[in-house]
Amino acid sequence: MSPLIRAIIDSHALRHNLRVIRARAGGARIIAVVKANAYGHGLAGTALALDEADALAVARLEEGLALRAAGIGRRIVLLEGVFSLAELAEAVYERLDLMVHDASQIELLHRLPEAAVRCPLWLKIDTGMNRLGFAPRDFRVALDRIRSLEPQPAEIRLVTHLACANERDDEVTRAQLARFRAVIVGLDYELSIANSAALFGDVPTGCHWVRPGLALYGASPFADRDAASLGLQPVMTLMSSVITVRRVARGETVGYGGQWVAPRDSRIAIVAAGYGDGVHRSLANGAAVLMQGVRVPLVGRVSMDMLAVDVSGLEDVQVGTPVVLWGEGLPVEETARHAGTIPYELLCSVSPRVPLEPR
Repeated sequence: MSPLIRAIIDSHALRHNLRVIRARAGGARIIAVVKANAYGHGLAGTALALDEADALAVARLEEGLALRAAGIGRRIVLLEGVFSLAELAEAVYERLDLMVHDASQIELLHRLPEAAVRCPLWLKIDTGMNRLGFAPRDFRVALDRIRSLEPQPAEIRLVTHLACANERDDEVTRAQLARFRAVIVGLDYELSIANSAALFGDVPTGCHWVRPGLALYGASPFADRDAASLGLQPVMTLMSSVITVRRVARGETVGYGGQWVAPRDSRIAIVAAGYGDGVHRSLANGAAVLMQGVRVPLVGRVSMDMLAVDVSGLEDVQVGTPVVLWGEGLPVEETARHAGTIPYELLCSVSPRVPLEPR
C-alpha cells in the first residue's frame, strides 16, 4: 500500500529542465545546485539524475561528502567553503572545489598549501548582496594572497551572486554587474554569476559557468511568470489521500480556532497532510489542492498531520481519493503565494517523514 503522503520525483522532468537551461546558457557550463537535499528532492538521487550537468554545488562539506559516498565522482563545489584545517583536509582528500569568501579561509590554505593544488578555488566577490565574499576594496589583496601560495593554485575562478535578478531589469542588478566588471578589469579568469533568475531574465552576465537551482526543479524564480511559461516541468508532485469525508452543517466550524465557518451545508474531506509534512500552517483559506483534476479550496487551519478541503462540488470523493498538494497540474508557485512565501521554502520544507518516490 502506498504511503498516504509522498513526494513523486520525476527524473525525466529534471533532465528536461536541465536541457532547457543548457539551451539558455549560451555555451556556459552548468553547475547544478543540489544543496538542502536538492531543494527537498533527494540529494543523491537528484545528483545521479543530473549526470549531464558539468558540476554540482552544495552548501556545506557534509553534503559534498554524502555525494562522494553515493559514488558521485564529478566536480562538486562547496558554496560556503570550509572553516577548519580538518574540513580542508577532508575536502582535499575528496577533491572538492572550494568557494573562498573570507580571509580566514585563505589563511587555512596557507597552512595547508597543497589544498590549492588539489582543490580548484572559486574566489567570491561581494558586489552588493552583503552576505558572502570580499568587498571590492579588499578583493585584490585577497587575490594576491591566494596567488602567493606555494605551490601555485591549480585553478582560480571568480564568482559573485545577484541579489535582485528575479526583479527583471532591476537597477540593483545592473549596479552589481558594473561593480563586478570594474573589480575584475585586466584579469583573465573564468567567471560565474548567473543563477536561475538571471538565466531566465536574460541578464547579460557573459559568464563561463552558470549556477541554476530552482529552475532545475521546475519552479519559476519570478513572481509574475509560472514555470510552464519558461518551458520548465515540475519535478516534485506532493501527493496524499483523503482519510475521511464529513458532513458539516451551515454555521459549524472546521479546524483549530474555528477559523472557517461553513456558509452552507458542506462536505469536507480530511487529507493526510500537515505542517509536520511541510505543508505550511500559513496556507490561507481558499488555497487550492487538486482532486479529480479539479481545484478545491482549503478550509480551516492546516494542522500538524491533516488539512481540510471543501469538496461539496465534487462527487465520488471517498477515503483513498488522491490529492495533489502541489506539482503536476498545480504549480508550487501558486501554493507558495497562498502561504505567503516562495517556492524555494515550500520545496525545502518537505519533511523527512515524507517518502520520495522516483518516477
